[in-house]
Amino acid sequence: MCAMRMEDAIGQVVLPGDVLLLPGQSQDAPLSLSGAPQVARVKVVCGPGLLRRGDDLQVSKCGLLRHKEPSVYWVDSQQKRYVPVKGDHVIGIVTAKSGDVFKLDIGASEQASLSFMAFEGATKKNRPNVKVGDLVYGQFIVANKDMEPEMACIDSSGKANGMGVFGQDGFMFKVSLGLVRKLLTPQNDIIQELMNVYPLEIVIGMNGRIWTKAKTIQQTLIIANLLEACEYLTAAQRKHVFAQFADGM
Repeated sequence: MCAMRMEDAIGQVVLPGDVLLLPGQSQDAPLSLSGAPQVARVKVVCGPGLLRRGDDLQVSKCGLLRHKEPSVYWVDSQQKRYVPVKGDHVIGIVTAKSGDVFKLDIGASEQASLSFMAFEGATKKNRPNVKVGDLVYGQFIVANKDMEPEMACIDSSGKANGMGVFGQDGFMFKVSLGLVRKLLTPQNDIIQELMNVYPLEIVIGMNGRIWTKAKTIQQTLIIANLLEACEYLTAAQRKHVFAQFADGM
């Protein structure tokens, strides 16, 4: 275990137990009775892999420390099992129906629940047509370690906004959580480059599941293999591979 300054650790490998010292904020700090200025700590948002320990942060996962302005920090790690987070959009598989609640496999340690009323336009008379085995794209409205995860297929305004049952055809596969975060970053061009090669439909869940559909089964399988390979390819290598498939169309 070691202690290091937060700004020095950004982009570096951190290990569980490491202590990250938050930067002091001495400007406009209140004065104590002794006349010495009190150092105030900067407010930060702790993402995955970080825990608040008093005035500093403690690392709980091995990985690279990442930072987003103004003060969001998290550990980018190759985690295998997904841990539900409130607000995350995921792909679930309906496994059972219990009364008015559907049970969904989300790839976590326990299943999530989804009420039949959590669909756009759903009423007691107008129930959604959801069957066991269906794929559902939704977001978590309840996710903490002491309660069962709960999903919904509507946003705060009651609209589906792209969520709900989908994937009557197509192909779903699983990738690492790190690749999913990479694909969903705003500055990432992988999906757009891939759509220039093959027209496709794609749904990406934060739980490491990706569903895609192209014109043919062969193109769909090629897209799945290309996406899996993108985790280990550099930008130059990726463009070269995509260009080869584009030339072969």
